[in-house]
Amino acid sequence: MGYVVRDINAEMQRWLAQGIGPWFYVHDVETDYFTYRGSDSPMKMSVALANSGDVQIELIQPRNDAPSLYREFLDSGREGLQHIAYWTDDYQALYDKALASGYQVGHEGSIGGDLGRFAYFDTEKTFGHIIEISDISGPKGQFFRYIREVAATWDGSEPIRGDVDKLA
Repeated sequence: MGYVVRDINAEMQRWLAQGIGPWFYVHDVETDYFTYRGSDSPMKMSVALANSGDVQIELIQPRNDAPSLYREFLDSGREGLQHIAYWTDDYQALYDKALASGYQVGHEGSIGGDLGRFAYFDTEKTFGHIIEISDISGPKGQFFRYIREVAATWDGSEPIRGDVDKLA
């Protein structure tokens, strides 16, 4: 479940108060590439990930005004749940199926190489939210499993892990 927010630090604190954590925070996510509606975009973002049981909660804060569905969402006056992600070990097959079903890519990119691809389909009019597909066949999938495992036995210590010094 992906939440697009204006203040990622405040949102992590809000979720921590509900017992959700620990948060794995990256202040400046580096993408291999990122396109918005088919054109390159220099989008910058911060991301925080935590699990509640088997459900991953993702907080995303855009860090510039570059075009993205995240920026569209905030610029429309909204904040909160923006997308639901579907994880797959066969990314290309799911991507092709979404396109064949008539869904349009709003933005897409990759983090950590070809096995870190993601695409957001502009399905808001159909489902009321964006649908993301994410390749978990590589290191990203291993990281997601690690986050779930840590959350399952989390004792409240180290509530935010990662770029803690960059939260300001």
